[in-house]
Amino acid sequence: MKLEVFAAVMATGIVSISAADHGFGVISVALATLAAVALPVLMYLVAARWRSFDLRDIDTVVGFFTYVAACAVLASRFAEHRVVLWGLGAMGLVGWLVLVPMLLKRMWRLGPTRLRDGAHGTWELASVATSGLAIVFVADGIMFWALIFWVAALGAYCVMTGLIAWRAVGEPEARRNVPPDHWILMGAVAIATLAGEHIHAALHPGPIADAVRIGTLLTLAVATVQIVPLAVTSWRQMLDWPAVFPLGMYSAATYAMSIETGWQPLLTVSVVFFWIAFAAWLAVVVIVARGIRARTGFRR
Repeated sequence: MKLEVFAAVMATGIVSISAADHGFGVISVALATLAAVALPVLMYLVAARWRSFDLRDIDTVVGFFTYVAACAVLASRFAEHRVVLWGLGAMGLVGWLVLVPMLLKRMWRLGPTRLRDGAHGTWELASVATSGLAIVFVADGIMFWALIFWVAALGAYCVMTGLIAWRAVGEPEARRNVPPDHWILMGAVAIATLAGEHIHAALHPGPIADAVRIGTLLTLAVATVQIVPLAVTSWRQMLDWPAVFPLGMYSAATYAMSIETGWQPLLTVSVVFFWIAFAAWLAVVVIVARGIRARTGFRR
C-alpha cells in the first residue's frame, strides 16, 4: 500500500468543497460522505500494515503528509460542525507535529546533492498539508497560527520546488517524462491561494492584510502558469489522485478569489475546473475499481 492513498480522500474532499461552492449539493454531499467513510478505513489499513513502512525513507515520511492534508480538507468541508472541525483539525495537527521533525531530520542527513537527486512532486505534500492546517486555523479563528502556517507552507514550497527544478536542470529525462505527482506543484500553490484568501478575508484592513493579498495573487499566478505545461507534458497521466486534487483545489481557489475580489471571469474558470476535476474523479474511480477487480480476480 502506498501512503499516498490518502490522496483519494484529499481529492474527494476538495471536489466536494468545489461542488458546494457552485451549488451542486447532491454531488457535494455524496462526495463528502465517501471521503468521511474512506478516511477511517484507510487509517485502519495503514495501521494494520504499520511495520511494513520504512520510516527511514524520506518518501515514506512525505507520503504520510497526505493523511494530514486529508484531515485538513475534511475539517474544512465540515467546518460548520465545530466538534468535527476541532477533531479532524487536531488529528491533522498532531500528525504534522510528528512528521515535520522526521522530515527535517532526513533532509539534513541526505544533504543537498542527494535531496536534489531524489526530489519529485510528491515532496510538495509537506507544503499542501501545512496550507491545509492554515485554513483550519482560520476556521477556528486562530489567526496568528494561520499566518505562521501559511508562511511556513510558502517556505516549504520554495524549498521543494527549488530542489525539483535543480534536478530537472541536470536530468533531461526528468523534463521529458513528467510523472503525475508533478501536478502537486500546482496544487500546492492553489491551496496556498485558498489559505491566503481565507486569511485575508478574516483580517482587518492594514499592512498585514495587504501583504497577504499580494502573496495570494502571486500564488494564484504561479498556479495558473503551471497548468498548460503540466497538461502538455503529462496529460496522459492526469487520471490519478495526485492530479485530481490540484484540479479541484484550483477550482476552489479561483472561486474564493472571485468572491473576495469580484472578478467574474474567475468564477467561470472555477466552474470549468470543477467539471474537469469531477470528470477526472469519476475516471479515476473507474480505473481504481477495475484495478481492484483485476487483482482480486472478480468476474461476473
